[in-house]
Amino acid sequence: MNHSEKFQLRNWELVSINPNNRDWTWKNYFNFWAINIQTVVGFSLISALYLFYDLNFFVVFLGSLFASVLVFVFANIVGKISQSSGLSFPAILRLSMGFTGARYVGMIRGLVGLFMFGVQTFFISKSLGYITRILLFKIDNKFLQNEIFLNFFFGLNLIDWFCLLITLFIQYVLFTKGQIFLKSLINFSGLFVYFGLAILLIIILSEYYNDLVSGLKLSLVFDNFSIKQNIMPIISITGTMFAYFSIVLLTFGDFSRYSKNYREMTKGNLSIILNLLIFTFFSVLIALGSDIILANKGLSSTSLLTNPNNIVGKFNNNFLTFFCLVFIIVSSLSTNLIANYIPSQNTLINFFPNSLTLKKAGIVIALVGLIISTFWLSIFSKGNALIFVEALATTFGPIFGVLVADYYLFKNQQINHKELFYPQENTEYIYNNGWNYKALYALLIGSIFSLSTLLNENLIQFQSFGWIIGAIGSYLVYYLLNNK
Repeated sequence: MNHSEKFQLRNWELVSINPNNRDWTWKNYFNFWAINIQTVVGFSLISALYLFYDLNFFVVFLGSLFASVLVFVFANIVGKISQSSGLSFPAILRLSMGFTGARYVGMIRGLVGLFMFGVQTFFISKSLGYITRILLFKIDNKFLQNEIFLNFFFGLNLIDWFCLLITLFIQYVLFTKGQIFLKSLINFSGLFVYFGLAILLIIILSEYYNDLVSGLKLSLVFDNFSIKQNIMPIISITGTMFAYFSIVLLTFGDFSRYSKNYREMTKGNLSIILNLLIFTFFSVLIALGSDIILANKGLSSTSLLTNPNNIVGKFNNNFLTFFCLVFIIVSSLSTNLIANYIPSQNTLINFFPNSLTLKKAGIVIALVGLIISTFWLSIFSKGNALIFVEALATTFGPIFGVLVADYYLFKNQQINHKELFYPQENTEYIYNNGWNYKALYALLIGSIFSLSTLLNENLIQFQSFGWIIGAIGSYLVYYLLNNK
């Protein structure tokens, strides 16, 4: 048996992208980063920072700006590797981890993606369930009182189960169509959600313009801005916003590989700052407008404004509720694609390159997503599953550190594509029977650093910087191990 057969390396989805298909420009990356911030979590985070934590406007703005710059820098560093080679994240990982090491280390990202895909699918199906109930209520306002809808299995009734299966089916059909369609989906979603936010804001402004302007003046505080006094809040917000974006950084190569050239990618990554400004503008005004609408209805909004699903459920306006839910679903679907599905798909194919295709990997992801979604309410949301997944995610920064150190310091930004897929006996990427022990050791040390910010109460204030701490730690350890 030759080495290429032993290490099971060949799969057309893993090889370098055809130069003719590298056609992403800065506009595509603008939409990519738009999708990453256009989430329920993003809306909740930004609205809460500006409106409920009594923070100075410039403190939040500067902290968010610094976080955007950090994401821009890290995205360019890791993105260049795949942009120049056309290779996906798990294939690039072979350079530093070894052929076998890349399979197992890459699957850490895959497992996190699979779990979060199931969780996100559950919440998408809940939004679809709201729409279904609105439509059924419009047809017959007594239809939902039927006994069949009052029976629950694993916390879900008949409508919930129908919407969950439909959500999984839609994602499977859309996400397995290949990169050309996915690029179109990303472009559509990024602009469509901004369009929806603009329409929603216009609706609110048309009825509550004066109240909204007054509320905005009260919320966006400009006074008493002392740099010295606000250094720690700015640092804290920088870490919080960076942590929000960090989940997509490690596998950004899965998308930078499609870039027309490095300049287009960097221009697109710079749009992170622009996207943050645009989305912040919409989030703050819509949250304020929702507060005014609910107050006029005599409802308390303090506990509602950080969750768009809860907001629209209180409007008592079927058209507005339906409108908002459609945009929440589109946003959530595209986020699930970028943050969870594509990383899971590529790492699964890298783990079973001789067995999986795009379609087969999609089936695996859908089945795992069904299991996670089914038991989310009854088991996973109540147990320690999220803590375990969060602990796995603390390795993302350390993996980044090793990957970058190896490529820039020791590989001199060179990749032997032939040996990456058809290794000979003396191929450097084989290391020790497929494992690079120095990289694994550096990964372990870096992960201890980042994990300590999650589990050690004395270091909990550094948790939002755990990704960066782990990346720097593994980078330095790997450098020292290779310069002995």
